[in-house]
Amino acid sequence: MTESLPIRVMIVDDHLLVRDGLKLLLSTFDDLEVVAMAEDGQQAVDLCPQVQPDVILMDVVMPNLDGPTATTRIRDSFPDVRVIALTSFIEEDLIQQAVGAGATGYLLKNVSAGQLADAIRDANQGRSTYDPAAVEVLVQSATQPPPLGQDLTDREREVLALMVQGKTNKEIAAALILSPLTVRAYVSNILSKLEATNRTEAVSLALQHNLLS
Repeated sequence: MTESLPIRVMIVDDHLLVRDGLKLLLSTFDDLEVVAMAEDGQQAVDLCPQVQPDVILMDVVMPNLDGPTATTRIRDSFPDVRVIALTSFIEEDLIQQAVGAGATGYLLKNVSAGQLADAIRDANQGRSTYDPAAVEVLVQSATQPPPLGQDLTDREREVLALMVQGKTNKEIAAALILSPLTVRAYVSNILSKLEATNRTEAVSLALQHNLLS
């Protein structure tokens, strides 16, 4: 019976000590082979067609090209390559960026050797592995209402900015070269999206939540 080939792994991290440590750790597993190491996302993108990894351990925060951006570029060109975000950060925006870029998993660097090896094996089979803390962050963000004013369009923000300046509908129409009826519709949409009962309340909410910053 022919033995299966080892899983080809690329390590991407801007710290040499981390790269060397991960390589040493993974070398203890016969079914895993580190075929390349990169110090930033751009180097990982450049190396990918040369070394053809099966799974990439990708740091998230790196100079030159960050992990999520590199993940997007690699997945666009090599959709069969699996990427596991391996980082020290558990911030919601970083997790969302990594997942949105196509990362198969999100793990913290304090993961055990066995857990990391299993995650690589799972990723190679198309299965996802997420640190429990990352899962909790994703669940919390999914159950929270969107930030106030997130759904305002660019034009509505322009109208709101003029409302904050105390402009009337007629003055706003002149400034934006719109008809008063169109401005009235924009103002109505703004009040609805901000759940404000009048212009004064809408202006107050805009200032309180820095909607125009």
